Amino acid sequence: MVICNRLISQLQGHYFEDLKEGMENVFAKTITDSDISLFAGISGDTNPVHLNEEFASKTMFKGRIAHGLLTASFLSTVIGTKLPGPGCIYVSQNLRFKAPVRSGDTVTAKCTITKLIKEKKFIEVKTVCLVGETVVVDGEAIIMVPSKA
Repeated sequence: MVICNRLISQLQGHYFEDLKEGMENVFAKTITDSDISLFAGISGDTNPVHLNEEFASKTMFKGRIAHGLLTASFLSTVIGTKLPGPGCIYVSQNLRFKAPVRSGDTVTAKCTITKLIKEKKFIEVKTVCLVGETVVVDGEAIIMVPSKA
């Protein structure tokens, strides 16, 4: 039982009391054709702009693009695994999709704590996904964070 409790405590992310405004973390991933196909299968979003080059080449994007929510899911990676990390819970997320992401692009998801809400043990987080210097997704999230108390 002691070993199990130690392992569980090692999984725990930051506690609310450990957080400060301005803290940030990132996750980066290069999007592959396989990622796009798998996301289509998992989500059920089989829009041909994501899956069919002939169709997509005739759209304003002039070729296939990754799902916006695939890109935005990397924000969840940062929040759920790094900052604040394991144990936190998403309460809300606003997203604005600014530019397309294509297979071969490396997306960097960045989350920055902008506000601590002590009475609820919530944090507000600025969320952004970039390809190089280009913002492809931005938004704000509210996250519930475990307390030491």
